[in-house]
Amino acid sequence: MRALLDLVLPRECGGCGAQGALWCRRCAGVLSGRPAPVTPRVDPGVPVWALGAHDGPLRSAVVAAKERGRRDLAVPFGVAVAAAVRALREDGEIDPPELAGLVLVPAPSRARAARSRGGDPVLAVADAASHALAPDPVRVEPVLKFAAGVRDSVGLSARRRVENLAGRVSVPPLRDTGRPECVLFVDDVLTTGATAAESVRTLSRAGVRVDGVVVITAAGLVPR
Repeated sequence: MRALLDLVLPRECGGCGAQGALWCRRCAGVLSGRPAPVTPRVDPGVPVWALGAHDGPLRSAVVAAKERGRRDLAVPFGVAVAAAVRALREDGEIDPPELAGLVLVPAPSRARAARSRGGDPVLAVADAASHALAPDPVRVEPVLKFAAGVRDSVGLSARRRVENLAGRVSVPPLRDTGRPECVLFVDDVLTTGATAAESVRTLSRAGVRVDGVVVITAAGLVPR
């Protein structure tokens, strides 16, 4: 059956387009490094780490996942996010599972965009990361929502992105588990940091302390 499907719909790497693999070894190697700390133009007030630059195969893969229906790429992305979490724990940047349960909060997505993509790609990545981190205690909380009127941020300047999102990210009251938790905001692309900054502020107003931001790719950012 797999051979027949490959004849009808040849498997193609989401990063480089190579035939025969949905995610080839070379592209997997691009995501195998440790997360790099970065400094966004719009500071979210918490540490930010990126798995790679927004270019080459990573950029192609993110675009394929968001715009071309490559839902299968959520798995390698999620595995890479899980590896980043382990590295951050080893480096003492975030608490280990013995001290705090992990909460992954996916970036908010416009409802129309999520419907057109067959689901929220960032939520799919967070879910895949939680499975890859098992048996560690991990919760995925897709609680952040965009209010009506939020525009697509493509082509907007940093100032316009901030204005576009100001006060337009909402979160319902979150349940108190009664135990220490490490909260990470997760997104696919970080361009200016406006979405991360507004999301962190929204969570903070709801009484949730965010420990850091993890993104798959970062565009035009200066490493710390």
